[in-house]
Amino acid sequence: MTDEISAADAAPEPVIDPFVQALSALPGVKSVSRPLGEWVIEAERSASPALFLTLRDQFAFQQVMDVCGVDYLDRAERFEVVYNLLSISKNQRLRIILRTDADTPVASVTGVWPGAGWWERETYDLFGIRFDGLEDHRRILTDYGFEGHPLRKDFPLTGFVEVHYDEVRKEVVYDKVKLAQEFRNFDFLSPWEGMTTLPGDEKARGGAK
Repeated sequence: MTDEISAADAAPEPVIDPFVQALSALPGVKSVSRPLGEWVIEAERSASPALFLTLRDQFAFQQVMDVCGVDYLDRAERFEVVYNLLSISKNQRLRIILRTDADTPVASVTGVWPGAGWWERETYDLFGIRFDGLEDHRRILTDYGFEGHPLRKDFPLTGFVEVHYDEVRKEVVYDKVKLAQEFRNFDFLSPWEGMTTLPGDEKARGGAK
């Protein structure tokens, strides 16, 4: 026998962060990562709001700083609802990501953080994501009677209506959008990619001086 230890045997076992272990063990958590130095959890939609209650009471994330949406039009569950949490006592931030589609609501977290109602209203207004348990779904950024949700990827850049002052009626009115001219066809190339000849190149190529 030999007392020599192979390199594989001598390699230390990877150290798993206890914080990561604790987060990964929470019900509904699919993954825990740390891109750009901030912890991110991807979780099942059904885990809310029990997951958030646990994060508040057992992990000291006392505040929700923001709730927002992201639209991935090519996915079956096209929307991500993103919650940015803050632990004041531990000086730590955590991002939670849930996925949903255009028809399935996400459970409101206003029972965990009452102030989240403002953020959920904004997310509904801009993306059309509904929150089960949110008592107030009034729009918060767009105008009364606004059609559609302007941050959806399939929302037209011109919107559906335009606002102007009617001199005859002496009031502000809403009309269907009327485009004065057709949109230009852009090639989406940067000026450097689209420009094949720069001023002065004709001299280098033996052209006119």
